[in-house]
Amino acid sequence: MIKTLEWTDSGVRFIDQTKLPMEESYVTCKTHEQVADVIRTMVVRGAPAIGVAAAMGIALGVKNSKASSVGELKRELDDICTLIGNTRPTAVNLFWAIRRMRDKFETLRVRPLPQIKQALIDEAKRMHAEDIAANQAMGQFGAALMPANGGVLTHCNAGALATCGYGTALGVIRAAVEKGKKIHVYADETRPFLQGSRLTAWELMKDGIPTTVISDNMAGALMKLGKIDAIVVGADRIAANGDVANKIGTYTVAVLAKEHGIPFYVAAPFSTIDLETPDGSKIPIEQRNAAEVTHIAGKPIAPEGVGVENPAFDVTPAKYVAAIVTERGIIRAPYEESLRSLAEQALVSAEKS
Repeated sequence: MIKTLEWTDSGVRFIDQTKLPMEESYVTCKTHEQVADVIRTMVVRGAPAIGVAAAMGIALGVKNSKASSVGELKRELDDICTLIGNTRPTAVNLFWAIRRMRDKFETLRVRPLPQIKQALIDEAKRMHAEDIAANQAMGQFGAALMPANGGVLTHCNAGALATCGYGTALGVIRAAVEKGKKIHVYADETRPFLQGSRLTAWELMKDGIPTTVISDNMAGALMKLGKIDAIVVGADRIAANGDVANKIGTYTVAVLAKEHGIPFYVAAPFSTIDLETPDGSKIPIEQRNAAEVTHIAGKPIAPEGVGVENPAFDVTPAKYVAAIVTERGIIRAPYEESLRSLAEQALVSAEKS
């Protein structure tokens, strides 16, 4: 299994996704500031992976703290969480992880400092293990939605590289293949950061899953030709009404799918659901550096000084989503009711445990 990130005695180790597929190299962060930087620069990316990276960054910062009292450690924790929270605004898993680590700290305040530090490290490791288990459960549910024999389109990378292992959308595809389904994946290249052509293709080829990379503007033509039987993507945030924020270009794919009568599925862990955000219009959309559009591998492909728009994400309205796959099951419209019900079930389950 691809080790996207892991806790080690030397620090938090990440596969450098900016170097793939040409070079498989790793970065070890020894401070929480370095973890914040790898999140910001997309050395690590994908909402679930970002969430666990944030938790490990917080744990690393607390581990390195020289605080002599719980109160002093709390002030440092606040600063660490603020720094990491300012890295990427759209992926709600980031803020979910920060909140979970803060909540864990509050339950530990009466303990000695070494115990608090170790407990926060253990919590971050637990989140890593939970993510892998959630992806595998999601795959089992979602595999039933995939065609027995046909083409599946995916946009961006929602695989092991976007998570702690296995993947969300690609986890669904992996599980379907493991069950014997004959799937050919069409991977949008996903401009401008090319997560599809660089990362999704790399992952699936390692697994021996037939994969064809297409430019983003080919998707509609392939749908018209009957080559696409289903679409599955990941998500960075799902609003209370079922609107989905995902990599820029997802909305276009969803509209085309609707026109061609092709089911459009979203696979995401429960932590990606944000019931505090009523609809997609309230989801903050990250704006990234213009050079990602005007340059490829450091080389200019557009006239110097030209105007550039570079939103990292767009929002797909719930009406285009056939189903949302989570580790707790498959959810369908009306999403306001089904998402709320899922959250209530999760709360009951947490209280019992």
